[in-house]
Amino acid sequence: MNKVTRILLVSLLSTCLFSCGESHFITDKAYRNQVITDFETKKQQLPQGNLFAACDDAALSTSEREALMFLYAYMPIGDITDYSGDYYLENIRLSKKARDEMPWGDSIPEELYRHFVLPIRVNNENLDDSRRVFYGELKDRVKGLSLKEAILEVNHWCHEKVVYTPSDSRTSSPLASVKTAYGRCGEESTFTVAALRAVGIPARQVYTPRWAHTDDNHAWVEAWAGGKWYFLGACEPEPVLNLGWFNAPASRGMLMHTKVFGRYTGAEEIMEETPNYTEINVIENYAPTGKGVVKVTNANGEPVADARIEFKVYNYAEFYTVATKKTDATGTASLTAGKGDMVVWASKDGQFGYGKLSFGSDNTLTLVLDKREGEMGTVSFDLVPPIENTHLPEVTPEQRAENTLRMAQEDSIRNAYVSTFITQAQADELMSCLAKGDTTHSAATARFLIASRGNHQTLVDFLTKASEAGRLADAYDLLTTLSAKDLRDVSAEVLNDHFTHSQPTDHRSATYIKSILAPRVSNEMITPYKSFFQSKIDQADAERFRNDPGQLVAWCSKEIIIANELNTQRIPISPAGVWTARVADKHSRDIFFVSLARSLGIPAWIDPVTGKVQYQHLNADTKVEETVDVDFEESAAQAQAATGKLIAAYQSTPALKDPKYYAHFTLSKYTNGTFKLLNYDEGDVDMGGGATWSNLLKNGTTLDAGYYMLVTGTRLATGEVLATASFFTIEPGKTTTIDLSMRESKDKVQVIGSFNSESTYLPIGGTEPTTLLKTCGRGYYVVAVLGAGQEPTNHALRDIAALSGEFEKWGRKLVLLFPDEAQYKKFRPTDFPGLPSTIVYGIDKDGAIQQQIAQSMKLTNATILPMFIIADTFNRVVFVSQGYTIGLGEQLMKVIHGL
Repeated sequence: MNKVTRILLVSLLSTCLFSCGESHFITDKAYRNQVITDFETKKQQLPQGNLFAACDDAALSTSEREALMFLYAYMPIGDITDYSGDYYLENIRLSKKARDEMPWGDSIPEELYRHFVLPIRVNNENLDDSRRVFYGELKDRVKGLSLKEAILEVNHWCHEKVVYTPSDSRTSSPLASVKTAYGRCGEESTFTVAALRAVGIPARQVYTPRWAHTDDNHAWVEAWAGGKWYFLGACEPEPVLNLGWFNAPASRGMLMHTKVFGRYTGAEEIMEETPNYTEINVIENYAPTGKGVVKVTNANGEPVADARIEFKVYNYAEFYTVATKKTDATGTASLTAGKGDMVVWASKDGQFGYGKLSFGSDNTLTLVLDKREGEMGTVSFDLVPPIENTHLPEVTPEQRAENTLRMAQEDSIRNAYVSTFITQAQADELMSCLAKGDTTHSAATARFLIASRGNHQTLVDFLTKASEAGRLADAYDLLTTLSAKDLRDVSAEVLNDHFTHSQPTDHRSATYIKSILAPRVSNEMITPYKSFFQSKIDQADAERFRNDPGQLVAWCSKEIIIANELNTQRIPISPAGVWTARVADKHSRDIFFVSLARSLGIPAWIDPVTGKVQYQHLNADTKVEETVDVDFEESAAQAQAATGKLIAAYQSTPALKDPKYYAHFTLSKYTNGTFKLLNYDEGDVDMGGGATWSNLLKNGTTLDAGYYMLVTGTRLATGEVLATASFFTIEPGKTTTIDLSMRESKDKVQVIGSFNSESTYLPIGGTEPTTLLKTCGRGYYVVAVLGAGQEPTNHALRDIAALSGEFEKWGRKLVLLFPDEAQYKKFRPTDFPGLPSTIVYGIDKDGAIQQQIAQSMKLTNATILPMFIIADTFNRVVFVSQGYTIGLGEQLMKVIHGL
């Protein structure tokens, strides 16, 4: 359709909608016309599969049709292919019902309702029926409340359902989180936004892509009331809004953003506009900011327009891109961020340049595109994060006490539900019955049942049917391929499909289990695709593809149109959805190919480190199974890429004997003007898993030939980073040797404050207070005040447990205190296996130690937990940490080794 025809069609559609005499969902005519234009464009881009039929229903009201068009105009492809029009229409009607019935419905501006109430998707979760379910549970609970009170009440309800537990990056759906009763911060915030929207409250998920002062990221919720956006910790209810454990770290943030569905024209700074969403910058809600300007020139000093600018924060030992911009006609781009340092990378047409930009000092960074792939060298960056600038709203003792009581009640409600999950004894008894004497995998399968939590009945039914068919071992093999999260939300349909329709070569081989039987390919929500493809591919084609999988590569290259811009959030489209639309982003196309290959019995996978699509095939000449790389751009398969070897020399120190991947170093491969991280397995380093210098680089690792960057970094207790980037080339068949250098601070451990070792606390199980000096004896010790069940404390305890052996070897006491008896009773040591035996637990009576630490160390807020110090019995403090800190155990040991 040409431009003139499209304009005429938009005008006709708009006129028809106006003539109906019904109320509009979009009253702004110009915006409505834009939506119609974008909707018609989307239809042009997805001509296969009759995907937009729902919008043609003559029974739709004008408002419903416009709302449907708005949703379809900006949905990522998978939301169009994988969910029905009836599903979206039901959600439109449910959102209107909430708007009509809730007392604040009339007060919500149209723009906010359109972008922050109506949309179903929050993150990359599987969409579900949560709006209907949540409205049914919440409507009577919030009806008599003000909007602010309702926001707080919804969060209390969320805490009844879900509590924080870390997990992988795939986001569970809201109902799956309820079924499981826990989730990571991205899932808690997705769930809470869905709950708020269900009762007509505008809500959005806010992310800091990565912290600058510590490794990790975080997500929370903003909700709108009375003309303002307020923030809250998802599933972490507080007595008032704008309060959460993350107030302090957020004040040190460099960037906070949210993705707004569709075209959005609010007051916030726009980071990026895509066909699916508008990304906005909300950092100014949390921290003091500064504007950074980047000017890009060529080697002759001439401005370079349309250069790609990546703003990067050091986090998890990589320079992580938190924002991407393009330079304008003058070669300039800018960003508003917290007052700290970022590394900036500029690239265009195979040339690049980089440097450090300090925000907050009206700093302008000029980058010259004078570097090319293959150049060797090392560059160091001293990166300083923003300073803490916490402002907390006032909370009365009465409000705090009431909130604490409510949270305890909510814990009881949630724990009562969790108690209905299958127990170890029940799982063992079931497996004993199903195994019929063959107990080879009974214990492991019982563990799967325990791990499935609220989804255990799905697994029980699946295993029962497998046992009846005499295939319990095959069922076990299938379950071994699932992630922990898969066990919690996999459906019976998925299990039965892959169990019944996986075509074995050697059905007991590791290759079959991992590369044919396994439903999961990457980070997608797994679906029952094998029976689907086996019904779609005729026998002749199936046999042709099996005999020569390269023909399947060519078929995918020809049949699947790549349109990354239609799925800018990179939410994987289901394999069946790709088949229907014949349009996909590259990642979904890769998942589609692997899924189709596995459905035909061809072992295939996506390499978890490099992201390459590969399959295994018998070489007709050598009669040897070979791994083959797929190149869709060339419509061909090819032998595995040429490789070389990388060795890194490292001089161990007492403080750091074996650097860890993601904590101390990372590797990235140069691709299309920038570096892409190699994703090695984190694993459990203490159990011999995960990537470290000794098991990855000491004796060498094989890498594809190409240009690489090694990043190393030393995180100081202040949050500052001493980082180094080394550039090198891997040549085919050759070994490259480089240095892995961990920079150290020139300053030795310093006395930074004082603390009275005669301070008293109440030991757990004791009736009389005792002193730290009496507990620890003369010398150094660690004392901490914890917030039981709070995410920052959980992170700290896991970090300490990970270095348990080091603390045992040190031999000194770690005195871990709780503010009161109730806090201690909430603490479950079993949640943190491996904590050192040198720990002593106690109660900080009347908060005396907490106050003393805050006062002596001049902490800006005495309420933020956890607090850790290293001190000695001469009352000298050499280390302090407060609040959210990743890698705390390592920081403690670094100081301890320096004593």
